[in-house]
Amino acid sequence: MAERSRSPVGRPVTEARRRRSRNAAYRSAQARLTPYEGIARFVIRRRAELRFTQQQLAARMGTSHSAISRIESGQHRTSVATLERLALALDARFVVGFETGPVETPIRELVSL
Repeated sequence: MAERSRSPVGRPVTEARRRRSRNAAYRSAQARLTPYEGIARFVIRRRAELRFTQQQLAARMGTSHSAISRIESGQHRTSVATLERLALALDARFVVGFETGPVETPIRELVSL
C-alpha cells in the first residue's frame, strides 16, 4: 500500500488542505495570491531555462537577490514596472490583458508592452 503524503507536522497533506480550505480568511488570501503564484511559476521556469541564478537575474534587472526571491515566492504583489524589467531580463515580452464577458467564456484583449 502506498504511503500517504505527510506535512512536516505529521498530518496527511490532504487533511491539512481540507482543514485550511474551510477557513474563509485562508480562501480569501489564496484567491488574492493566485495570480502572483502564476507569475512566480513563470519566472522560476524561465530562469531555469536560461540557467540563471536568482543573483544573475537580479543583476540583469538592477535589483536585489531578495527581490527576485519575493517574486518567486508568489506571495507578493509585483508592480507593472517591475514586471516590465523582469520580462526584459528574461528575454520575454510583457503582455497585459483585459477580460470581458462571462467568466466561463471570457473575451480577452491582450497588449504586448
